[in-house]
Amino acid sequence: MKTQKVISILILSLFFIPISAQEETETAQTQDKIQSFTKYDFVAGDKILFFDDFSQDAIGDFPALWNTDGSGEVQTISNYPGKWLKTTSDDNAYCLMKDLKLPNDFIFEFDVIPTPKDPDEDDSFSNFGFTFYRCQDEFLQTDIVPGEKGFSVIVGTDGWKADSYEDGDYTVNLASELAPVKINKLNHVILWVQNRRLRIYYDGQKVIDGPTALPANTTYNRFRIAMYGRSGHPFFSNIKITTAAPDTRSKLLTEGKLISYGIYFDSGKDVVKQESYGALNDIAVVLKENSGVKIKITGYTDSDGDDALNLDLSKRRAAAVKNELVKTFGIDAARIQTDGKGESEPVAPNTNAESKAKNRRVEFIKL
Repeated sequence: MKTQKVISILILSLFFIPISAQEETETAQTQDKIQSFTKYDFVAGDKILFFDDFSQDAIGDFPALWNTDGSGEVQTISNYPGKWLKTTSDDNAYCLMKDLKLPNDFIFEFDVIPTPKDPDEDDSFSNFGFTFYRCQDEFLQTDIVPGEKGFSVIVGTDGWKADSYEDGDYTVNLASELAPVKINKLNHVILWVQNRRLRIYYDGQKVIDGPTALPANTTYNRFRIAMYGRSGHPFFSNIKITTAAPDTRSKLLTEGKLISYGIYFDSGKDVVKQESYGALNDIAVVLKENSGVKIKITGYTDSDGDDALNLDLSKRRAAAVKNELVKTFGIDAARIQTDGKGESEPVAPNTNAESKAKNRRVEFIKL
């Protein structure tokens, strides 16, 4: 207990150290990074539809929410936190065992670490694919084009491909050589599905934007990762699907409260990540158009870890969001209050990964 108290005091003391020239430079660099993600025009919604970080699966087991006609196991990685699904097959599918019931407008994102098939040869990794599709049959689908209709995305070291299909026939093919994924590095990939429009974001760029890329009049209920004809054994984690594009103006001005899952932080950290640009910009626009509105930003965590440290982290995260709105988007600091509630007011039981993800949120309250 004394050790935890000392750590908390040391953390809090950092906020009272005068800002040096080096710290100002680091702050400016962080702001530049946020601003450089202006192409991230999506806004994650206020509902999490699915989340899995394999935290409840035992090391060495195949994850409970998935099925495969190949092999794989949950592992940890020395230089990246959390648990990861290690795919160990070259010609197999990894299917989510859940009927998703996705809306027409949703955000999908995940972390992937592509690793070479031969550890001594980086070029022994080529690519991997994943598919959203409509299907009424059993969950384990091993066809190249599963279900009635859907779309596949191929992610590789040479770029990106997106193919949509209906009744087994491909209808649209898109390709991009922008920003290929990096070998042996953590890559965060984000997709925005909006009816027939498909946008893919990676490394500060919008690598694919197809206004009519997807099948018409389609809702998707299945998801899988596919390694057919691929080379390499990537790790996957933090697979998340949320609703998209909430009516920020209505929720903040009329309802008086907005829950956001589009403000990103690394685990245990209070630095706002660049992928948060869309959500922050959306809120800033509402505040600029309504100059008399004041808000309170409140951070929340799940129940993992020490209660006191979670409370402190939630307060620091709320303050970091305010800092970005003020310094990057020009909002008057006097219009924003901040607070943190830690794990004290969950919106879901902290009993599984998906519920915990729902509790890790930022709320904006109109004062």
